[in-house]
Amino acid sequence: MKNFARFLVLTTLFLGQLGFSQTCCSGGVPLSNNLGLPNDGKGTLLLGLSYDYNNLNTLNAGSSELDDDSRLRVTNSVLLSIGYSFSDRLSIESLITWVNQLRTITQFGNETDTETNGIGDAVFLVKYAFPNLLGQRSTVSFGAGAKAPLGKSNLTTSQGIQLTADLQPGSGAWDFIGLVSISKGLNFRPSATLSGSFTYRETGINEEYLNNTATYEFGNEMQVNLGYTDQFGLFNTIFNPGLIIKYRKAQVDIIDESDLPNTGGEWIFIRPELSANISQNLVLVSRFELPLYSYVDGTQLTPTNRFTIGLLWKLQKKKIGVLN
Repeated sequence: MKNFARFLVLTTLFLGQLGFSQTCCSGGVPLSNNLGLPNDGKGTLLLGLSYDYNNLNTLNAGSSELDDDSRLRVTNSVLLSIGYSFSDRLSIESLITWVNQLRTITQFGNETDTETNGIGDAVFLVKYAFPNLLGQRSTVSFGAGAKAPLGKSNLTTSQGIQLTADLQPGSGAWDFIGLVSISKGLNFRPSATLSGSFTYRETGINEEYLNNTATYEFGNEMQVNLGYTDQFGLFNTIFNPGLIIKYRKAQVDIIDESDLPNTGGEWIFIRPELSANISQNLVLVSRFELPLYSYVDGTQLTPTNRFTIGLLWKLQKKKIGVLN
């Protein structure tokens, strides 16, 4: 009876917060969106530094957009990607994050801002590639690893009230990450490539949520990307335009082993991309993402647009010749 009463109080308090803030499961650090560094050969070190802007200003109930712009969520992230290839097949990849989140609620002409920032969670992957498995100029790669809870998950307001999980820089839990990617060069157009990737995240449980009074688990997530990229030269620079279709599905979050309303859903995005080879070992990468379709459980803020820009450095070991 005591445990039931505790659960009832926690749920009532939490649902009260949800009714006010309209939670969303598309905010936060864009981990799955920025995985998948290529294997560029034995001894190659890849370093990526990028900025990600995610604007959520669309309020949905199911698949219907509501005429309500009183809520705004903006996530600004700085992402550090590191990859190293031990051979043409075996490589490792990590993603380290810093995140700033701002939630603005406008009611009766007054604005209320809630802002958090700090180191976010990090991802570590081991990947193995199979070159030419699907014919010439093809690569199939498998990866597995973990998302480590480096970010804080117990930040509070100025009044000492702990913020809800979707506004914390970290999740407070270890997750499993699985990744499969495929790329195939097109014979009729040697500069073009078709690619696809599948990412799955099995989330862990934060056992210390709300000052150790509850448990919280973000919904498991899957993401599928299908894309076409090409290449052309202009002003002595090689450009690589691309077009990606992304499907993302997130299950509902769970608090104290009970489903949390207004979480979970599925989305389809279109993402034009453009990269430019500034030099032989330096690439400027940019992408812009727009939603084509969204269906959310309950009522949630859902993505309006997202923009990412960054640099990717490629460092290779120098081959040392032998004098005879």
